[in-house]
Amino acid sequence: MDAMPQVDRADVELRLPADSAYVSVLRTTTAGLAARLDFPIDDIEDLRIAVGEACALVLPEAQPGSDLTCAFFLGSSQLTVRVTVVSAGDVAPDLDSFAWQVLSTLATAADVSSHEGRFSVTITMQPEDVGAGL
Repeated sequence: MDAMPQVDRADVELRLPADSAYVSVLRTTTAGLAARLDFPIDDIEDLRIAVGEACALVLPEAQPGSDLTCAFFLGSSQLTVRVTVVSAGDVAPDLDSFAWQVLSTLATAADVSSHEGRFSVTITMQPEDVGAGL
């Protein structure tokens, strides 16, 4: 697991039902925020895919009827996204899963956390050529 930046308060936060039907909302929001930061189109698509894979990791652990929370932290040249669900207890993430392999390959940094009944995946994208335009 890679070191993640320390963040306190999200710049944008969405709370949705913990159901895969709502993942497209998070992917679209992610793309919009990354575009606002002038990410290149390829990095925007990589980040959309990584957010989908992060959701694929956390949603199976969500308690029925609970929420999926997505926090976005905007930096001058990076975007950090944390997806979190309420789980039955501490979760041992499968770091050999296809979803983890995809998101950890696409993102600049990726981390998982399971503590006190909350399971989170955090990803950061920091493209090398931010500001280069489309």
